[in-house]
Amino acid sequence: MLLRVDPASPDPLFVQLADQVRAAVARGELEPGTRLPAARDLAASLEINLHTVLHAYQDLRDEGLIELRRGRGAVVAAPAALDYAPLHDAIDAVVQVARALQLAPETATSLLRGALAKDGL
Repeated sequence: MLLRVDPASPDPLFVQLADQVRAAVARGELEPGTRLPAARDLAASLEINLHTVLHAYQDLRDEGLIELRRGRGAVVAAPAALDYAPLHDAIDAVVQVARALQLAPETATSLLRGALAKDGL
């Protein structure tokens, strides 16, 4: 799995990293038991601070998406094996409607974030 960060993005680097891992799990690219890159190695390869990677990993751990194990590092947790097919179908439908309305991706994303926040997610 290739992780990237965009220093010009308004999103903090740790949020960018965590979002990429979440998306990879949701797409089935990362299965339970898959080891993520060591925080030190990932920080070095992305040329970012180690604590930035650790912050992302800790957020993912707090969500139950990964487990942090001494000596083994970050591992995708078993609950990550949920069936995301209905969510993918719903997202595809939202994308089709957003494109039909010619919404900018940022607008569609903002609407989705607002709806999720309203319901307490």
